[in-house]
Amino acid sequence: MTQGLQELGRFAEPSLYILVSLSERPKHGYAIMADVETISGSPMGPGTLYGALARLERRGLIEALEPEDRRRPYRLTGLGETTLAAQLEQLSAFARVGLSRLQGGLDEPADQPLPAALAGPVRR
Repeated sequence: MTQGLQELGRFAEPSLYILVSLSERPKHGYAIMADVETISGSPMGPGTLYGALARLERRGLIEALEPEDRRRPYRLTGLGETTLAAQLEQLSAFARVGLSRLQGGLDEPADQPLPAALAGPVRR
């Protein structure tokens, strides 16, 4: 199982964007950057992209495919798909709690805490 957002490394947000991009289909670096910009509204630089790709590949969450016309596509592995689904579920639960609290509601039962990966120590 996953260890929460820490599993994705120091740059969790770029890693999540990359995993979401690759969940659609295998893509090469430039296609990932274009898709991430579409998803997030912000460009991802090549240094951020290739650093995150290397970390994700080392962790077995993605794998490089054979090059096509000097471009190396990447695809999500089974572990990557499972990890991404777990991360998105945790973020969804976190968003539900946050939105409920912003609306002043107590819709979230007190006996159902946030997922462990999101309920870590608060830094001040």
